[in-house]
Amino acid sequence: MPEFHPGDWVEDAVDWLQKHLGWLFDFINTVLTGLYDRINDVLGGGEALLMAGIFAVIALWLRGALAGVVTFAGFALIDSFQLWDQAMETLSLVLAAAVITIVIAVPLGIWAARSKAFSAFVRPVLDVMQTMPAFVYLIPGVMFFSVGTTPGLLATIVFSMPPGVRMTELGIRQVDSELVEAAEAFGTSPKHTLTRVQFPLALPTIMAGVNQVIMLALSMVVIAGMAGAPGLGERVYAAVTQVQVGLGVESGVGVVILAMYLDRMTGALNARVSPLGRRAAAKATAAMGRMKFVRYRPGTAVALCGVVVLALVAGGMNLAGGDGDKSVAGTDVGKGKQINMGYIPWDEGIATSYLWKEMLQERGYKPNLKQLDPGPLYSGIARGDVDFQTDAWLPTTHAQYWDKYGSKMEKLGAWYGPTSLELTVPSYVKGITSLADLKGQGKKFHGKIIGIESSAGEMKILKDKVLKEYGLEGEYKVVSSSTSSMLAELKRSIAKKEPVVVTLWSPHWAYNAYDLTKLKDPKGAFGKGEKLYSVARKGFSQDDPTVANWLKNFHLSDQQLTSLENRIQQAGEGKEQDAVRAWLKKHPGFVDKYAPVPGQKKDGRDAGKAVKMGYFPWDEAIATTYLWQNVLEDRGYRPSAKQLDPGPLFTALAQGQMDFQTDAWLPTTHAQYWKKYKSRSTDLGPWYDETSLELSTPEYVKGIDSLADLKGKGDKFDHKITGIESSAGEMKILKTVLKKYGLDKEYKVVSSSTSSMLSAVDRAVKQKKPILATTWSPHWVYSKYPMKKLKDPQGAWGKGDEIHVTAKKDFKKDFPELYGWLKNFHMSEKDLGSLEAAIQAGGKGKEKESARKWLDSRPGLVDKLAPVG
Repeated sequence: MPEFHPGDWVEDAVDWLQKHLGWLFDFINTVLTGLYDRINDVLGGGEALLMAGIFAVIALWLRGALAGVVTFAGFALIDSFQLWDQAMETLSLVLAAAVITIVIAVPLGIWAARSKAFSAFVRPVLDVMQTMPAFVYLIPGVMFFSVGTTPGLLATIVFSMPPGVRMTELGIRQVDSELVEAAEAFGTSPKHTLTRVQFPLALPTIMAGVNQVIMLALSMVVIAGMAGAPGLGERVYAAVTQVQVGLGVESGVGVVILAMYLDRMTGALNARVSPLGRRAAAKATAAMGRMKFVRYRPGTAVALCGVVVLALVAGGMNLAGGDGDKSVAGTDVGKGKQINMGYIPWDEGIATSYLWKEMLQERGYKPNLKQLDPGPLYSGIARGDVDFQTDAWLPTTHAQYWDKYGSKMEKLGAWYGPTSLELTVPSYVKGITSLADLKGQGKKFHGKIIGIESSAGEMKILKDKVLKEYGLEGEYKVVSSSTSSMLAELKRSIAKKEPVVVTLWSPHWAYNAYDLTKLKDPKGAFGKGEKLYSVARKGFSQDDPTVANWLKNFHLSDQQLTSLENRIQQAGEGKEQDAVRAWLKKHPGFVDKYAPVPGQKKDGRDAGKAVKMGYFPWDEAIATTYLWQNVLEDRGYRPSAKQLDPGPLFTALAQGQMDFQTDAWLPTTHAQYWKKYKSRSTDLGPWYDETSLELSTPEYVKGIDSLADLKGKGDKFDHKITGIESSAGEMKILKTVLKKYGLDKEYKVVSSSTSSMLSAVDRAVKQKKPILATTWSPHWVYSKYPMKKLKDPQGAWGKGDEIHVTAKKDFKKDFPELYGWLKNFHMSEKDLGSLEAAIQAGGKGKEKESARKWLDSRPGLVDKLAPVG
C-alpha cells in the first residue's frame, strides 16, 4: 500500500484559511471574547461574599432555604481557597458557551423535529461531535485563534451542543400527536402550534437538554485550560502537569461546587418556567404540612429585589475600593498596561516567569501569566496573543518551533547558558556512568526511560538520535509524561532505592536535592549546550521598548537560578509569587538592576556643579554631547552645551573655558589641534574605534568602486567633490589623497558644511544624479542613502582614527566622578547609529529631547554610563 500523508494538504489549507479568512476569525474572536468579558465583568466585579449572597438568593428562589444556605457555604469555601477569581472566570466561560450553544441548538432541534430529512442529516454530525475526543477540538481553535478564551469557548460550544439539539428534538417529537392535531383542527397556524402547544409541553425535556449542555460545557472548559482558557481549568492543568496534589484537590473541589450549583439550579429552573413543574412543586410543598416552611421560596419580585440590593452594594464597594496598585508613583512605569506572558511548566520557566510577573507588577504593569505546552505557547507568541516567554531553549530543544515561527518572533537575548541535556540515574545504580553503559541493561530499568512532555525538543532528540547512536532502540521505551511526573517517579524510585533512568537537564534543582549521576555522552549525540532565551512576539520591542530592554539585559547566575527554583519548590503549590517575593527580599537591588525606572534620578557626588561642554556640528558629536547632557542632569549636575568649530573648541579647552568634548578624532583628523594644545589638555581615551575617512558615491553610479576609478571620470561629476567644513582634518588630507591618485587637477573640492554635503547627497539621490562626497564612518548616511565607500588601494587616507573624549588640563581634579564616567565611556556602532537616527528623526532644535527619548527607551543605560554608589 503506497504511503499517503494528507498532513501537508491540511497545513496548506490552514495557511490559506488564515491568510484569506483572517477577517472572519477576527470577527468570531471579537464576538466570543466580548461576550465572555462582559459576563466576567459582572460576575467578577463585586466583593466575593456579596456575590456569594447573590448566588444564595437565586438558590433560595429556585430551591428553598436549605439550598440557599448550602450555596453560600459552597461559594464561601471557594473564596477561602483563594480561587474566587478563577471560579468566576470558569463560570463566565460556562455561561458564555451555554448561551451561544442554546441559541444554536434549540432552533436546530426544532428544525430536526419538524423535518425528517434534516434529522437524518444532522444525526451523524452530532454523533461525530459527541464521540470525538474532547482534546481534538482544541487543535483548530489554537490554529485559528491562538491561545486564550476563544479556543476554549469554541471547543466547549462544539462539544456541548449535541445534547441540546437531541433533547429539543426528542421533547417536541414526544408531544402527543392528538394534541397537535386538535390544535391544527381549530385553525392554529404551524407557528402558534409550535410556540403554544409543542414547546410548552416539551419544555421539561428541553430544560433537561439545557442542563446537559451546561454540565458538558463545565467539563470542557476545564480541558480548555490546556489551550490557555482562564479559570479553574488552568489551575487544574497546572496541578496535573506539576503534580501539585493540594492545588489539584482545591481546584477540583471548586469545579465540583460549580457543577452542583449549576446542575441543581438548572434543574429547579424547570419547575419555575414549566406549568407542569410549578404544579408538581406546589403539590410537594402542600404534602409537607407543617414542615412546608423548609421549602419556602420567595416570590420572583422579592428575590429580584434581594439580588439588586446585593449587586448595588457589591458594585459600590468595588468602586470605593478601587484597584490596588503595588507600584509607587515614582516606579509606575507601566501605568496599568497589560503584558501577556506564557510559560512552559519547567522549573526555570516557572521561576523566571513568576520573577518577571512580580517585577512587572512592581513597575506598574498588569502581567497576565498563562501556563501552556510549548506548541500552543509558540503559536500564541507568533500570533501576537502572548507578548513574551523566558524559557526558549535554543538552538536545539525548541528548534522545531523556532524554525516554524521564528520569522514572527524576536529574540530578546540569552539570560543563561550553556545548558546541557542528559539522561540521569541515581548514584546508587553502579556501573552506569555513560550512555554506552545502558546497552544490555534494559531489564534493570524495566526497559523504560522516564521522559517529560512529548512536545519537548529533548524528547525528539532522544528518540530520533540518542537511542540510535548508542544502539538502545528496541531495548528501551521512552515513556512520555510531564516534567513533574518524571520528578515524582524519580523521587519514588530513590525512596525505594530502585533503578531508574530519567531525562534531565542542567541547570536543575534535582541535582541539589538528590545524589544523581549524569550519564556521559562520549558520542555527543545530545549536541552542544544551549542558551536560555527570552523571546517575544514580532514588534514587541517597538510597542514596549522599556520591558524589551529590561529583558535584553536580564541575566541569572547558576546560583541565583537554583536558589530561586529551590525557594519555589519549598513554598509549595500555588505560592510561587510568595516565594519570589521572599527571594527578592534576600536579593536587595535586584529589581532596580534588571528593571530600572527610566529617567530615575540619582545624584552623583559632584551634583550641583556646572559643566561646560563643547561640540562641533558633526553627527556623532551632537549625539554624544546631548546624550551626556541628559545623563549629567539625571545625576544632578548643571550641564550646558555650546557649538563651536574645531579650532575654537580645542582652543577653549586649552584655556579652560570649556570642560570637555566628546569628538576628538585622533591621531589623524584632529592632529593639528592636538599637537598644538595637548600639553594644556587631557585625553580621557577613546570611546569608539575603527573609524574611516572616505569618498563615497551612490550605488547606481556604475564603474566607480575605487579612488583609482575616478581618473578620467571628472565630467560625470562636473569635476566636483562636495566637501565639508574647510577646517576639518579630512579636508586637508583629501588634498594629499587627490595628488596620490592624480586627481588634483581634474577635481575641485568644494568646501561647505556637513549639513550642506548631506543636502547635496539627498538631492542627487532623489534625482538619481552622480555625486562625489566626502564622508566618514560611522555615519547614518550609509543607512539612509544607497551610498558606497570608494576603496583606497594605496592607503592614501591612512589608518582609521579613534574618537576620544578630551578635556581641560585640570578636569580630573575638578570633576573626579565625571572623569571616571567618561574614562569608561564606550558606544557600539549600532547604538551610535540608532542615537544619531533618533536625533535626525526628532528634527532641528529638539536634539536634547530626542536623546532623552532614546535614553529612556534603554533602561539601565544611565546607571551603566554614570554609576553612583
